[in-house]
Amino acid sequence: MSTNAVDGNVLDRATPLIRQDAAEIQPYGHLVRLPIALSETVCRESVENLNQLLADTATLRDLYKKHHWQVLGPTFYQLHRLFDKHHRAQSRFVDLIAERIQMLGGISLAMAADLAERTLISRPPKGREKVPVQIARLLQAHEIVLKEARTMARLATERGDDGTNDLIVSDIIRTNEMQVWFLAEHVVETPLVRAGD
Repeated sequence: MSTNAVDGNVLDRATPLIRQDAAEIQPYGHLVRLPIALSETVCRESVENLNQLLADTATLRDLYKKHHWQVLGPTFYQLHRLFDKHHRAQSRFVDLIAERIQMLGGISLAMAADLAERTLISRPPKGREKVPVQIARLLQAHEIVLKEARTMARLATERGDDGTNDLIVSDIIRTNEMQVWFLAEHVVETPLVRAGD
C-alpha cells in the first residue's frame, strides 16, 4: 500500500493513487466460466460472434453520427434528426452486445482502434459526402450487420444460447430492419409537387 507521511507518522488517505499499473486480470480471448448452464464451447463461439457484431454495430453507430454532423441540403432537418435517432438506437445495441459478451464470460472489444480493426464495414472518407451517398453507405452497413446477425441468431439457437438469440432477433434484427426501411424511403425518386400522368 502506498502511503504519504503527514506530520511524521500520520497517513494521508485522501491522496489519490494516480500512478498504478498491473497485469490484466482477464486477457482478451480468455473465457471465465459462469454458472449460466451453457458449455464453454457455446460461450466461446457466441463471444467470438458477438465481438464481430459489436465491431460492426459500433461502426454503424459512428457512421450515423458522422452523417448526422455532415448532412446538408433540403432534407437536412429531417435527416439530421433521423440520423441522430438511429445513432442512439445503435449506441444502445453496442452496450447490450458488450454486456452479453461479459455475461457469457468473455471480454468485449472496447477501444475504437480494436473495433475499427475488426469491422467488416468499409471506412468512409473523412470529408462530407452527398446525401444519397451517405444513405447508400448506411444501407450497405445495415445489410452487413443484418446478414451476420441472422447467421449468428441461427447458430445461437442451434447451440441452445437463447439469450444471445433473443438479443439478436428481438433487438438488433428488428430495429435494423426498421432503420433500413426509414432510410431507403429517402432515396426513392418521386415527384415532390406534380404527380405526373
